Amino acid sequence: MRDTLIHSARLVTAANGDGIIDRPDAWIHLRHGRIAATGSGSMWRDRIGPQVDVIDAEAAVGENALLTSGLIDIHCHGGGGASFDGSLAEIERAVDLHRRHGVTGIVLSLVSAPFEELEARLARIQHAMVTVPGVLGAHLEGPFIAAGRRGAHDPSALRLPSDEHLRRLLSLGVVRQVTLAPELPGGMRAIEQVVREGAIAAIGHTEADSAVVAEAFEQGATLLTHAFNAMHGLHHRAPGPVGAAIGDDRVTLEVIPDGVHVDGQLVRILFAAAPGRVAIVSDAMAAAGAPDGRYSLGDVAVVVANGAAKVEGTDSLAGSTLTLDEGMRRCVAFGIPLADAVFAATAAPASAIGRRDLGSLAPGMPADVVLWDDDLVVSHVWQSGALIVPD
Repeated sequence: MRDTLIHSARLVTAANGDGIIDRPDAWIHLRHGRIAATGSGSMWRDRIGPQVDVIDAEAAVGENALLTSGLIDIHCHGGGGASFDGSLAEIERAVDLHRRHGVTGIVLSLVSAPFEELEARLARIQHAMVTVPGVLGAHLEGPFIAAGRRGAHDPSALRLPSDEHLRRLLSLGVVRQVTLAPELPGGMRAIEQVVREGAIAAIGHTEADSAVVAEAFEQGATLLTHAFNAMHGLHHRAPGPVGAAIGDDRVTLEVIPDGVHVDGQLVRILFAAAPGRVAIVSDAMAAAGAPDGRYSLGDVAVVVANGAAKVEGTDSLAGSTLTLDEGMRRCVAFGIPLADAVFAATAAPASAIGRRDLGSLAPGMPADVVLWDDDLVVSHVWQSGALIVPD
């Protein structure tokens, strides 16, 4: 593989440690699938050689070109008309849709289903982790969730957590995170089991109050699934799950910044209240990057109109049609500083699932790179140093 050297762009990325690097007139050198070096000014000229492809970012996309690491989506159900609950071909199609929007690492989310079906879906994802670049594992969003906060989940598929069921679902080593309701009988023990098996315990689709959620964090849960949605809200006398998560520095809070799930003002408040601990997620279902119409989320019928996905015949939201690049653009439009929005779409979600080897352009990290134009539209995507967009 030839080297790639990209220059004359603003570089925004997580530092190798704490903080954010925001460097103007920057360059980056990709070699053997890794970040070989970064810098600013004209020193990139010293690295030109016969095996180096040189890209002038400003010439490629115009003024104010931006370089970031590849985006990491840790909560996504599909896209491009395909679902991660489906066949390997559907998984490939949906991953490709999100890759074209700058996502180089993605966790495939599964909604509640009978255990045998979940096991079959996890087996397909296990195969996808080998054959589809960027697939980081699976997210079980259920079936151990509260019936009253089930959203688009099939009520007949919901179950109380049990040691045996969790053991079966975790045994393939595919599950990266599990969303569950800690107030359910066996919920706290399930959190301990998930963490013990090396996965991330996430709190969501829950009726729990702040005290119960705080206890869940003490048991080892470190993630709040789509903050504000499918849980009690943030009230001045009842802070709920969001308040408990904001108050615990060990916890990352997902947010869906599509303007439908959460008001933009609350998104801005969340970033201010939990700096560095907000992870933008798409929660995208099959209709992301596809026309309005009828779809399914697992076994639940969904109607998408004007870009909003709802369970057929109800006002219950059924995931989103968001892509993560659009989520970044909306965060900036809500008033979030660009560097913070980039961090929330890269390093924060990577860290939340224990993948600190992703989400940064520090030397030695994987050469997963996105080049953006001045309107924050994805122009080029490199994955492990290979140019995949445009292909």
